[in-house]
Amino acid sequence: MIASVAGTVSRLTLDSAVVEVGGVGLAVRCTPATLADLRLGEPARLSTHLVVREDELTLYGFADDDERAVFETVQTVSGVGPRLAQAMLAVHSPDTLRRAVAAEDLTTLMRVPGIGKKGAQRLVLELRDKLGAPADAAAPVPVGAEPAWRVQLAEALTGLGYAARDAEAALDAVAPQADEALAEGRTPDTAALLRAALRGLSRA
Repeated sequence: MIASVAGTVSRLTLDSAVVEVGGVGLAVRCTPATLADLRLGEPARLSTHLVVREDELTLYGFADDDERAVFETVQTVSGVGPRLAQAMLAVHSPDTLRRAVAAEDLTTLMRVPGIGKKGAQRLVLELRDKLGAPADAAAPVPVGAEPAWRVQLAEALTGLGYAARDAEAALDAVAPQADEALAEGRTPDTAALLRAALRGLSRA
């Protein structure tokens, strides 16, 4: 198993990064939040998990070992493969998933594309004693801090080469969608917001 990769980021796309390691470019599938922390031409380290299929090898990358551990753990649930596991981490942080499972919060789990009510119930049943307690349960939220979704997407857009001013304008355009989700008690879908922001930039 390839547990991690460390090298220079040579390419960034909406769902992957290429990390140059010893002269070899490794394509690593990542969530938008993980990609947001990467910068072209700069060194990076990603925890990884290699999925082996008959016709392909896919390397999944994560910001840290905890995110990878959750990725691996949720796949112990019947019907959950690597793509759905990564989709869960694209929508929710590891601790958000832990809280949702602990509280049997089916609504939060069902915000992940591909997870319906029965799937959410199965996740709660099979993961209840596996994910552990949230690491950030007592972490304070800084007063006046930028929303997490905005910080992540601003970094993702600038990492893709957009000017900071253009990135901010694109985020202002999608902010009502994020505000609506927060008003309804939902976590903003960063992947959907990123796609919307990119569409706005392509029309500019």
